[in-house]
Amino acid sequence: MLQIKRSKSEEKLIAACRKGDSKAQRDIYEKYAPSMFAVCRRYVIELQEAEDILICGFTKAFKKIDQFKGEGSFEGWVRRIMVNEALTYIRRNKSMYLEVEIEKAGLEPDYQQMNTQLEVEDLQKLIDRLPTGYKTVFNLYAIEGFSHKEIATELGISENTSKSQLSRARNHLKKLLLELERCENDNLISNER
Repeated sequence: MLQIKRSKSEEKLIAACRKGDSKAQRDIYEKYAPSMFAVCRRYVIELQEAEDILICGFTKAFKKIDQFKGEGSFEGWVRRIMVNEALTYIRRNKSMYLEVEIEKAGLEPDYQQMNTQLEVEDLQKLIDRLPTGYKTVFNLYAIEGFSHKEIATELGISENTSKSQLSRARNHLKKLLLELERCENDNLISNER
């Protein structure tokens, strides 16, 4: 079994958190909040709602820290809590419009035709434009590495619905990328005049 080496300072912080030490909790929060906020933002566009999910996630992590057995990374454990909190939020507050029928996927995008060099922020903006159901499945599959079976269990949908949503998300992103490419080409042409 692969053993993750944790720094002594992280082990001490985790041990102190198990004892309810608020300074250790603050240190853990400050260390992981930026990356965990990015996880929350992938699922929820609105900043205030993403912050609420982040706070709820850390609250849950500190309450359940005794469940962290030291297998795997602590950051990965906290990340899983954040994803679950985001999914709970979506289920409670958003209409996901997940469709049941699986459709034949269109042609895969020809990424070689696209010259756009996307920054992470640009890609996040494109993902944010996806409908909630598409975005949720895309994030779980492409970014978090969930299988369609795991996604189906988490969201209470069928595996075929998960596959359909992923296919539609990819096609929607393809259209958005091609639209972005067209706009950039138009800007280049008008700047040359």
